[in-house]
Formats: sequence, C-alpha cells, structure tokens
Amino acid sequence: MAEPFVPPLPNPALYTNQHHEISIGPSPPLNPGPDDCVVHMRSNGICGSDIHFWHAGRIGALEVTAPHCLGHEGAGEVVWTGSSVSHLSVGDRVAVEPGVPCEKCRECSSGNYNLCLDVQFSGVPPHTGSIRRYHVHSARYLHKLPDELSFGDGALLEPLSVVLHAFERSPVKLGEATVICGAGPIGLVALAVAKASGACPLVVTDLDEGRLRFAEKFVPGAIGIKIRAELGPEEMAGEILKQVGAAGGERPRVVYECTGVQGSVVTAAFMPRPAGEVMVIGVGRQTMNELPFMHISMAEVDLKFINRYHHSWPAAIRLLQHGVLNLNPLVTHRFPLEQAVEALTASADRNSGSIKVHIEDKEGLTGETVREKSKL
Repeated sequence: MAEPFVPPLPNPALYTNQHHEISIGPSPPLNPGPDDCVVHMRSNGICGSDIHFWHAGRIGALEVTAPHCLGHEGAGEVVWTGSSVSHLSVGDRVAVEPGVPCEKCRECSSGNYNLCLDVQFSGVPPHTGSIRRYHVHSARYLHKLPDELSFGDGALLEPLSVVLHAFERSPVKLGEATVICGAGPIGLVALAVAKASGACPLVVTDLDEGRLRFAEKFVPGAIGIKIRAELGPEEMAGEILKQVGAAGGERPRVVYECTGVQGSVVTAAFMPRPAGEVMVIGVGRQTMNELPFMHISMAEVDLKFINRYHHSWPAAIRLLQHGVLNLNPLVTHRFPLEQAVEALTASADRNSGSIKVHIEDKEGLTGETVREKSKL
C-alpha cells in the first residue's frame, strides 16, 4: 500500500471566483487514490478558457459558483504513486492529459471518450485545475515525456492535441490550399500542423496586425490577411480567396476556424469550394446567429466541430520529439507560480504582446530534473 502523500512544500493555486476575481491561495485538499499520481507541476499554459472562466464566469452550462482553481495545460514530475499504479514511478517526467472519462459509457467504449458526459476535466468546474504546485491525476492519463522534451514542451501538448483532433476529423491533403481563421495560439498551432501536412498555399487571418506578422515568422511562407471590419462576411471571404488564388492555390476544400467568433465563422462558411468543409476549432458563445444557411445547404458545405481530443498524446509527443513541429516560439511570456495572477492578466491583455503564457515552478527540483532549469 502506498504511503499517504504529505506535500513537502506549500501548495499555492490560481483561483477565480463567482465575483470575477483572481487570486493565489492554498490548493484544495489532494486526497489521491490507488489509481492516481501526485504530480509536481513544473509548467502550466494559460488557455483562453481560463480567461473566459475569469471574465464571463462560465462556458455554456459550466459555471463558476465558488472559488475555483484553474488550469489544464500542464506537465511535471511524479512525486507519489498510488498502490495500483505500475507503469509510472516517482521521478518520471509526465504530461497531463486533463480529461479523465468514466470509462463505462457508450462514448468511452466506442473510443470517443472525449464525448463522455461524466468526464472529470481539470480546471472545469467543479474539478480542480492544474495551476498549482501539486496536482492529483489519474495515472492512466499521464504520459511520459521523452528526454528530448522539456516540461514546457509537455505543457504545449494539450493545445497541439486540440488541433490534431481537428485535423483527424478534417484532414488537409498535400498541395491543397487552406485558410486558418485566427492567429491566436490555437490558430498558430493549426497553421504549423497544416504546414507539416503539406498544405500550400497557407493563409491566416486575424484582426491584429501584430499577430499576423508573428504568424508569418512562425510559419515561413504563410500569408497573413487582416480582417476588414467594414466588409461583410461574404465580401471578406471573397478578398481572402483572391489572395489564395494569387498565391497559386485553388479554392480551399477545408477551412479551419480557430476563433469561435460569430463573424469569423460566418466568413469561413463562404470560403470552401462546393462539398468542402469548415472545421470549427474555436469555442464560441452558446447561441450563434446569421449563418448563411442556404449557401451552406446549396454548396453542400459541411460545418464540423470538435470537443477536445482523444488518443492524441502519443502522436503529439512524437511530433515534438522528432522535430516535425517546434512550438516553443509560441511561448512569449513565462512567470513563476507565485506570479500566476500576473500571468493570467498578461495572457488576457492583447497589449502585452503575449501569445502563449506559461507558469513555471522550479521549487525543489530534484537531481533527475535539475537539467530542466535551462529548459523551463
């Protein structure tokens, strides 16, 4: 039987609450079970959903009604294993796949465990997030990191998994043009995955000139197009398609919408060729209007969506391990755990110039992980 886990250091956590405040406070109790591990979180990324829970207090039916610990993009070091855990040991470096499904329902048995209605997802109310020093998680959903990858790489596997699931459902083919709507973190990862998939030419759109310039440097050859607010969605789509054509591309078969903003989704709907697809990766508001229903219908355009991911971590790890993708340039800001409030504030502030913000904890690094000091 495993010995109870006694935290050797204080366990601060990043909270928001029903009053839209953010703060650092003691973590909720850990209480790990026989199938769990306790992970000393060394790196956590901030996601748009963390900001949304802070600002809006909810995403759909998921509502912040009490102080709530945020975070679901993380990696760290195993510091305790439950008595039933045999494939992980203390000292192992792992990435956290944040969703723990019930493993009993039809969706789980079919392999689509991301659609489990009883999933326990880190950082989504009422489940405690990973932006804290010590985090309890099911060992089955912890993935060993190879020596080539840092904890920071491990924290990038979650947004990469989102995009990989989208490309699994709507793959782009070698030599096909595609458009990525949105140059935020998910849009930039999608741009990199499209490049690695052999898509060309690549067009990325955004309202922010700075993010477009970042995208063009991050993925050389990408064409950044600024969305013009004075144009209607169909007219803006036409302008984007002109640029695709000028670069030698045919009308895209697949368009990836990475913002979830209504106007962007509507614009994206006018871009695919007949019988094409719009893959909506971005998370939007609960109800969306003004979709060009008859255009979508007459052109037989498929409007598709994703809900997180499944079985994606091994492939995501290999893509970074073997250098197919390098997502490290996305991490523009790093803060220690004690400054997690400042990290969340910077991530939410478009004037900060942040793309992806990471929260790091270097306290108590062991001999096995001391080399990470230069990588965190």
